[in-house]
Amino acid sequence: MFTRIRSAAVAAAAILALTPALVACGGSGDDQAQGDGKTLKLWHYEGAASAMGVAWNEAIKQFEASHPGVKVAFEEKGFEQIRQSASMILNSGDAPDVMEYNKGNATSGLLSKQGLLTDLSAEADKRGWSKALSPGLATTARYDTRGIMGSGKWFGVPNYAEYVMVYYNKDMFAKNNVPVPTTFEQFESAMQTFKSAGITPISVGGAEYPAQQILYSLALAKADRSFVDNYQLYKNKVDFHGPQWSGAATTFADWVAKGFIDKNSAGLKAEDMILAWEQQKSPIMITGSWLYGRAAKEATFQWGSMLFPGSKLFPGSSGNLWVVPAKAKNKQLAYDFIDITMKPEIQNLLGNNGGIPVAAQADKITDAKSKELIANFDAISKQDGLAFYPDWPAPGYYDVLVSGTQKLINGSAKPAEVLDQIAKPYNDNLANVGK
Repeated sequence: MFTRIRSAAVAAAAILALTPALVACGGSGDDQAQGDGKTLKLWHYEGAASAMGVAWNEAIKQFEASHPGVKVAFEEKGFEQIRQSASMILNSGDAPDVMEYNKGNATSGLLSKQGLLTDLSAEADKRGWSKALSPGLATTARYDTRGIMGSGKWFGVPNYAEYVMVYYNKDMFAKNNVPVPTTFEQFESAMQTFKSAGITPISVGGAEYPAQQILYSLALAKADRSFVDNYQLYKNKVDFHGPQWSGAATTFADWVAKGFIDKNSAGLKAEDMILAWEQQKSPIMITGSWLYGRAAKEATFQWGSMLFPGSKLFPGSSGNLWVVPAKAKNKQLAYDFIDITMKPEIQNLLGNNGGIPVAAQADKITDAKSKELIANFDAISKQDGLAFYPDWPAPGYYDVLVSGTQKLINGSAKPAEVLDQIAKPYNDNLANVGK
């Protein structure tokens, strides 16, 4: 049986006690001799009821069955906990053997540039991971020497995909005679109808990622692929006062002024947003497919999902990555575990529990809601509609965007001022790319 370590307080104390010493480079060799060969230290932050949690729990069981005498020491972490302390932990002797980590230039790219992650290129070819993943999904797995995604060595392996969508309460829509919108104008009209009935349309978590993903969705509604390439891959200069970002910030502030977004949501977290939607306080929630499995299990009403109305580009990408820290002590075990999560049976389980698998057997996905989810993702993929996430371009940019959207919600800054605020660190980072 695998062990589950839940003490966040102990983990936090350990983090505070660390004194990081930067390692020289990410290793690609076998460091198995450093470990006992009998324990795989695993970190991830997916809820047990989520599609990934269900699938990875089964992967742990299969791993232990196929590795007699080896135990998985699973430490349950929070997304924010790992995000804020990854560099410090991975610079220490307490690094796990394999962990889930956020993808993108500002996260996995930064750690690869700092030499904190193991080069998985040889394993990706040997075990077939590089062939199993489409080029679009592999974008977030590979990073060049500058830490920019899309080329270079493999520093992570995603085993699912994800995108941001609109969750909506079918019962509340029907009760208030609101048609399901297919255009942006219809979407705003629907929200106005709810607001006129005394209902705040959108459940929002302004203190974490959800609000900035709404802002980015609004920008993408006015964007094309060149905008994404310029913003995410630094192909050309980004105008933060151009029609995309300016339109997004202005519309976001307008939604707050009209009551589509509650002014008190600036301090709410993602969990608050989810619970408010599940409690039917708001009919709409704009967030990621990673919550699809949870919604299917916990929602007590009829609900559906749709792509952001009027847009052809959507926040999304491969899922988070399995990474192997450079200081991992049992790397071969880590590679074996990642391999199991890519097996068809684990991928099928993920797909039937509300996830988007990358290597499932299509005829084995039987759950109706899961089919709907995967069909929408396929539609995005066919039109090259994945636009990654707004916080990826620069280290620390997640916090910059949280602050900016909070100001739009509580009205402490005008849209133009918020755009200036988010432009500066982006441009500062751009000046350092390649150094």
